[in-house]
Amino acid sequence: MCAIPTIAHAQTTQPEEETTKPAPTPTTAETPVQPADETSRPQPDTGEIIVTGSRIRRNPNDSALPLQIITTQEIERNAINNPEALIAYITTNGTGGDNLASNVDVVAGAQRGNAGASFANLRGQGSGATLILLNGRRVAAHGLQGSAVDVNQIPFAAVERVEVLKEGASAIYGTDAIGGVINFILRKDYQGLGLQGSTDVAEAGDHTIFRTSAIAGYGDLASQGFNVMAAVSWSDIPELRANQRDFVDTFQPERGLSVDTRGTPHSTLVSFAGTFFPNAASFPFIPGTTTRASGGINVLDLPGAEGCDAIRDMAEYDAELWDFSSAALACAWDTGRAASLQQKLETLTWLGRGVVAFGNHEVTAEITGSDAASARRFSNLQVTPFGAQPLRFPVGAPGYDEVYNRLIAAFPELASRPRAPFAYRWRCMECGRREIFTDTKTNRYVLGVDGPAFLGWNYRAGASYASSESQSELGTGYYFRGTLGSGAPDPRAPTAPGAATPGLIGLLNSGILNPFLLPGQQQTPEAIAALEAVSAEGVVLYGGKYSVSQLDGSLSGDLFELPGGTMKAAIGVDYRKEKYRFNGDEREALARPVIMAAPFDDANALEGVSRNIKAAYAELLLPLFDGFELTAAGRIDDYSDFGTTTNPMVAFKYRPIRSLMFRGNYNTGFRAPTFNQVHNGTLESPFAGRDLADPATCPGARPDQSVPGCESLERAITIFTGGNPNLGPETAKMASLGVVFQPMPRFSASLDWWHIKRENSIQTLTLRQLVDNFELFPERFIRDANGDLLTIDQTWINAGIEKTQGLEVVLRGAGDLLGGRVSGGLDGTYLLKKEEAAVQGGELENQRGVFTFSGDLGLKWKHNAFVSYGRGPWTLALTQIYRSGYENQELPGVEIGRITPPDLVERVDDYTVYNLSAAFDVSERMRMTMGVKNLFDKDPPFAITYDSNLGSGSSWDPRVADPRGRSFTLNVDVKF
Repeated sequence: MCAIPTIAHAQTTQPEEETTKPAPTPTTAETPVQPADETSRPQPDTGEIIVTGSRIRRNPNDSALPLQIITTQEIERNAINNPEALIAYITTNGTGGDNLASNVDVVAGAQRGNAGASFANLRGQGSGATLILLNGRRVAAHGLQGSAVDVNQIPFAAVERVEVLKEGASAIYGTDAIGGVINFILRKDYQGLGLQGSTDVAEAGDHTIFRTSAIAGYGDLASQGFNVMAAVSWSDIPELRANQRDFVDTFQPERGLSVDTRGTPHSTLVSFAGTFFPNAASFPFIPGTTTRASGGINVLDLPGAEGCDAIRDMAEYDAELWDFSSAALACAWDTGRAASLQQKLETLTWLGRGVVAFGNHEVTAEITGSDAASARRFSNLQVTPFGAQPLRFPVGAPGYDEVYNRLIAAFPELASRPRAPFAYRWRCMECGRREIFTDTKTNRYVLGVDGPAFLGWNYRAGASYASSESQSELGTGYYFRGTLGSGAPDPRAPTAPGAATPGLIGLLNSGILNPFLLPGQQQTPEAIAALEAVSAEGVVLYGGKYSVSQLDGSLSGDLFELPGGTMKAAIGVDYRKEKYRFNGDEREALARPVIMAAPFDDANALEGVSRNIKAAYAELLLPLFDGFELTAAGRIDDYSDFGTTTNPMVAFKYRPIRSLMFRGNYNTGFRAPTFNQVHNGTLESPFAGRDLADPATCPGARPDQSVPGCESLERAITIFTGGNPNLGPETAKMASLGVVFQPMPRFSASLDWWHIKRENSIQTLTLRQLVDNFELFPERFIRDANGDLLTIDQTWINAGIEKTQGLEVVLRGAGDLLGGRVSGGLDGTYLLKKEEAAVQGGELENQRGVFTFSGDLGLKWKHNAFVSYGRGPWTLALTQIYRSGYENQELPGVEIGRITPPDLVERVDDYTVYNLSAAFDVSERMRMTMGVKNLFDKDPPFAITYDSNLGSGSSWDPRVADPRGRSFTLNVDVKF
């Protein structure tokens, strides 16, 4: 985990160098090896190139664009070993659930397709609103998710630099460029052989990251007229388990956190028809109260028993924190400690490219690809009785008498009842953690040509095809249910040895498996063998493929002279065809026995959908008078599936004196709905949370058992999720205003204010947003003839408005000291405003510095600061990474004032870590970089991230912190 200590706004390198030299200030930079449009060479003598965010050649040192450039030296010095690590510590990037650590537990909706993928999220606008380019052209969205680009597919070994445009750019690039653009520029004219190896070893000894790469090239483009090169890179990020870190502990009731699950390794007794407790009224009263124990009874929690904590990761269910008094005799199990903190990801990327010069014209052919294999592991299966799962532990089964006798001893009044099967909630530890394996393959082919056209103008044209194809399959932890929707036996499911009926339900109802094991007891070998017989391991879960074919062409050049200089222009056209397919369960429709808890997403299966996009754009650069430059651009996009959108842009740059520059920008943007958002079917799921009540009968919709009409909706309703064929694009208006001050060559400062207003946002409103605005969405609350709530419709919608506003600060300074050079700097983002309203004209709600389960966590302040010293072959650097704290989540009992824990943590602490690195040039051909990440071994701050709706999350926030602790890095780079 590290920052980018020497980043310039327009930093570049001399053409003869292979890597980018660090620039001392945001405005004093050196010219890149190649421009952002990597097929376009710098103009002779002028140093003008095409940079990200424009189609006109210009001097990057004198541009109005707020462009951040990250060099290969910076990447190596900070031991950044993959694109996710690079993006995570760009302060302009938001704080969303876009990384590998945020997608390791139980997730819902589109996140089911995020396995092994990482996304960018500039200015907190979401991964779908950040455009990812490779050498100036689009790449395919992730094959399962279908809406954003997985940055892990980038051939990192061949990256020459990364350009980050911190500005909306729909007037140039079209859809998605609302938060900004990240353009990965690959090396173009590499000669020789380069080998690189790096490792990142956690001090705890339980997590080591490896990366190795090779690059080779032959031919001098300038003298020989050609160059061919190839690169390959392999990286391995192993799994890090939550139970390997002590800060993961969801049982901290004194601080306001506990687990809302009664599915435990030693089962909790619950009600179900035909059992000892057929309904809620059949439970005894909790001793000393008038409340029945209808929330469940765990015999380990009865007076004189061993206690819930007698079994690892179990504890008492906190009925006060969850405002669920009838569960006071239940136990809970820490689901968070069963999850991964970092999912395993093994990635292979490759690149092959050739460039041939024909006079002043160049033809480029390029192929890139990747193969990524990930493993997501999380909590063991919870088995709960309901109509389709008639779970009944039989009288006389091993373990039955022990539970019965303990129950009667505690509640003698129950002895008069005849013995009957028990219904229960069980956490199947013998089933193993649930696993989902995902393999994603990407391919990209590009053919481009550029050169002089006429009258000093230049042309650029190309054709490309990119695809991303993914498939997920079930690992351990998933089992055939063995029942139909009616609860009757399902003959399609396998039957375990010794069981009378199929599947896991049949096995449990046979009594062969004992869900009431006491501490120290184990299942019999026969029970384990029977469990394996009904495993669904290896079943394909789902798969998808996204592809984009593109043809583009543009012309750029000079027009005529104006008082301030030469007027320039660019025009271009763009044609794309995007295709997407998603398959759910691949088994034959008549041979699909239900697999318990498997997220097949059959309702979202798409046989294959596509759209055609035709676009044209133009850009003008007008130097109206000395020091003042105006840029105007516009683009029209025509989509075959929803229509046409036009987006203009106007920007200015004014330099009254050499050391001072003012800049500003206004533009509009749009984001097209994804195929999933439009075409997905509707999925109906039971609501399992305890944090909602019916807003029509309970003001505020906060559950409170003491108030009639405010009962929790847990298991009482269902939730619709899925697509909406009536979606249109969301639109945005963006503005910025900035100043750059450079009073001397080795010092500079810049400050940019920016504002984004998004309307008709494409979103799934959270359940809390829906109930808080239920009078505005009556059609989304489906009721029966008596007015009782049956379903909440949470499908995609164009709704609401989002306003985000912030300041971006860049400071740079350098000087000579003791025969060497000392430099320092800071990159910071201060969030002035982050507000959302569920509907147009609705009341804006503050989202800045406030906890939220989904989307971007609006931290008020983020910065990376550094100081470095270089002398001779040595360079030392110390980096500070800071992320501000925010308001913590409150569980229901705290929220309604039922309880105030003694050490309640109302605010998540700030997060600050330091990284130290030392680089040494062993020779002209060998460089070694060593480092310590998280120098003081800082744990993530305590945060209440547990989500009762999904049974996921714990005591830290993966959107903010790194769970690995202190680690040691080594990178060796050798060139031949």
